[in-house]
Amino acid sequence: METGELSCETRAIRPKGLVRQLRRAGKVPAVLYGPGAKPASIAIDAIELKTRIASAAHVRIMRIKSPSSELDGRHVIFKDVQRAPVSGKVLHADFYEVDLKRPLRVEVPLKFIGRAAGVADGGILQPLVRGVEIECLPLEIPEAIEVDVTALGIHDVIHVSGVKFAGNVKPIFDQDYAVVSVLPPTVAEVAAPAAAAVEGAPAEGAPAEGAAAAPAEGAKEGAAAPAAGGKPPAAAAAGKKEAAPKK
Repeated sequence: METGELSCETRAIRPKGLVRQLRRAGKVPAVLYGPGAKPASIAIDAIELKTRIASAAHVRIMRIKSPSSELDGRHVIFKDVQRAPVSGKVLHADFYEVDLKRPLRVEVPLKFIGRAAGVADGGILQPLVRGVEIECLPLEIPEAIEVDVTALGIHDVIHVSGVKFAGNVKPIFDQDYAVVSVLPPTVAEVAAPAAAAVEGAPAEGAPAEGAAAAPAEGAKEGAAAPAAGGKPPAAAAAGKKEAAPKK
């Protein structure tokens, strides 16, 4: 694990207006605490802090560089970062002091490598978690834990107990939870051939192709078809007078 340097200085905490002045000067208020030490109020350059936050994935441990003898040389990690809800600007940061000789518990990301056999068969690789909690010495914290998924077939699962951890890195978990699996092809893909098979079939109640249309509901069986002029025979006869019987 790489280490970096973080420049900071002590700051006053009263009056409250000093915090606003500090931010206007391009600095971020922060707090440093840890076991066996009193919390210290510090100030960090906003641009440098932003850079350290961006690189925190591979530089977790930072050595403080400060004109104050109480701060200089202490090793810290990010504990919390508070941001403005709209702009995302860093408003405050918490740092935790670590002892390089004592194990530390942190969460590191998982990195899935290889092409699963089930994916080649049409399955879908499904990561179930993105990180895992580990315990190790601060300088042995890995950037990520690699998980080889090459042998995974459809419906196969890798649990946290099956993940390989290098060196003295120890996973911390209460239950042997699953971290990645390969799902079968989606339901839509499976149902597509069946849908294609019935495509073009007549709708319920519709006449088959080439068959005569069924008579309208309520029409009498054997009724004549409409005349060419558009009027049915009954309507055409209505216009003629019925011949009077001869006496």
